[in-house]
Amino acid sequence: MKIHIKNGRVIDPANGIDRMADVFVARGHIVAIGATPAGFESNGAIDASGCIVCPGLVDLSARLREPGYEYRATLESEMAAAAAGGVTSLACPPDTDPLLDEPGLVEMLKHRARQPGFAHVYPVGALTQQLAGERLTEMAELAEAGCIAFGQADRAIVDTQVLLRAMQYAATFGFPIWMQAQDPFLARDGVAHDGEVAARLGLTGIPVAAETVALSTLLQLARETGARIHIRRISSAAGLEMLAAARASGISATCDVAAHHLHLCEHDIGNFNPHARLEPPLRAQSDRDALRRGLADGTIDALCSDHSPVDDDAKQIPFDEAEPGATGLELLLPLTLKWAAEMKLPLLQALARITCDPARIIGIEAGTLAVGAPADICVFDPQANFRVSREALKSQGKNTPFLGLELPGRVCYTLIDGNLAYSTAFV
Repeated sequence: MKIHIKNGRVIDPANGIDRMADVFVARGHIVAIGATPAGFESNGAIDASGCIVCPGLVDLSARLREPGYEYRATLESEMAAAAAGGVTSLACPPDTDPLLDEPGLVEMLKHRARQPGFAHVYPVGALTQQLAGERLTEMAELAEAGCIAFGQADRAIVDTQVLLRAMQYAATFGFPIWMQAQDPFLARDGVAHDGEVAARLGLTGIPVAAETVALSTLLQLARETGARIHIRRISSAAGLEMLAAARASGISATCDVAAHHLHLCEHDIGNFNPHARLEPPLRAQSDRDALRRGLADGTIDALCSDHSPVDDDAKQIPFDEAEPGATGLELLLPLTLKWAAEMKLPLLQALARITCDPARIIGIEAGTLAVGAPADICVFDPQANFRVSREALKSQGKNTPFLGLELPGRVCYTLIDGNLAYSTAFV
């Protein structure tokens, strides 16, 4: 199919493009930007007047809940949410049921996700069998099946010798290690940041030390082994400072931050709001501000949705019993635009954090509008607001602390491999 996207403002951070131009798509790829290529006759046109045309978003953390947790969300519902949010590529953690620790399970997920209109799915394989932190998985076989990295989701490896061996093996074959920095003993039974709000509400706290202690171990072992590590969802100013120092010393480490951690802090727990029960927890305002600055100056490499749909039964209960997580695929772009406006950042810089920068971390050809690249494209209206409501969300999970708010930016069209996956004309 040949598509002509006209009258839009094209922003492609990967190539430093920010100008009014037309985009031409044929055979699932971008064939030209600007002048109409010779012999091009479109089958359809998209009028992007007043809109921004950018690469499809790349999300580093999106739980699709399949296989095993279909009562929380289905692949179909979350892929619809991804398309509605302009997300065309995403990485999913291995904590499904069964876990992604065998090649056949990875191949099954990849096969299920290989449907027209579905975002490209990049599984993160389990680093240890059953995520138990005891025996390593067959990483080479999992990589052949389609895993782009290996990690433990939210589960720690307590035995540091096992972690050392895992990093040594990964370094030998060049496999990236994606880890959450949280010490399970310091965080045990915790449900909120260990600060004034948790103390006032009588909630068990998770100290910043839970992040920094775990992060110190990960960074030291990365130095020892030469492994490439990616720190998922960093949450504190102290952790960010440690990571910056480690990178300056030559350790190969990247990191991301969850979108909700850019806008919320411990005070947003309010009167025990279970939608604000997140993992890692919302920390102090000073931590939030440091994360906002770190993402702006590049200390934090990418912004992720940390999409974790949770069923109502697991959320509409007391705060300390509620399951952590928030839906985020449809909010990644609006929350990025809100952060950029508040930080007075150019869109070229802001959109890089959800397009080419996460694509580089995964190691995929995505997040770009370069001629010849796959036609994964997001067209959004920066002047239109998106009101966050249960009815508006395509995701089966309606759990988000942003319910009821109006956020900037509304996705109008999403193309995946040159096919129209989402259009407001059909909403």
